Amino acid sequence: MCRINPKVDIVFKKLFGSEENKDLLLSLVNSILPQNEQITEIELANPYNIADYIDGKISILDIKAKDQDGKLYDIEMQVGEQGYYGKRSLYYWGKTYTGQIDSGEIYSKLNKTIVISILDFNYFGGDQRVHRMVRAKDVETNQEYQELDCFELHFIELKKFSKELSALTTTLDRWVTFLTKAYQYSKNNVPEELAKDPAIKKAIEKLDIIYLDEKEQLIYEGEQKAIRDEQEKMRTAEEKGVLKTALNFKNAGAPVEMIMEATGLSREEIEKL
Repeated sequence: MCRINPKVDIVFKKLFGSEENKDLLLSLVNSILPQNEQITEIELANPYNIADYIDGKISILDIKAKDQDGKLYDIEMQVGEQGYYGKRSLYYWGKTYTGQIDSGEIYSKLNKTIVISILDFNYFGGDQRVHRMVRAKDVETNQEYQELDCFELHFIELKKFSKELSALTTTLDRWVTFLTKAYQYSKNNVPEELAKDPAIKKAIEKLDIIYLDEKEQLIYEGEQKAIRDEQEKMRTAEEKGVLKTALNFKNAGAPVEMIMEATGLSREEIEKL
């Protein structure tokens, strides 16, 4: 089994943001883009470098790349839940888009910028779509204008994915399966449903033998701890919120059945209060 979690930032960046693995990044990006907008080349603007982590550079959080037509990409794997992630995505889109030119340069140099956010938490409510794409459209006619084709956000919500191997139909299905279940696979144990895609087979093989030196291992363990601490903080906050609600209902004289429905707690848990 793969001993390293590909969703942890330093591993995700090393796996998809290294020159030797640009084919993996190309496959991942194409699995997210519309079929009629596939790209053939991708150039890394900030290749993986351990020094970036040691120096604490903000740019380590994402992978920046450019395709053969000059379009820019900002790809981020986000594990910790954030309530304002949408605004964060817009902020980084704006920084990447406007960062193409200096003050006084002509606007024609600005190329379309695409932000791809892979989230290990549920951000959007209302439906169970794993992938959603957001573009600028005319509100009245729903028309997209070539003149304004410079903005595109993609969100992949890993927690909403529930397909079994036998139900995988797209390359994106296979990449999400790899990211969420890598711990089940190894270079000697690649399911047929994933092995049919050379890039994903290579990703499993690379992840299985990926080497983290002493500095990288410390960063990896620190990121793992930060993820666990954040999850525990969220769990504790949620638990306190539920208990506070239950106590408020109980103090107001509400029947146990109403408290159970409002909080999801069992009768035994409520009686313990």
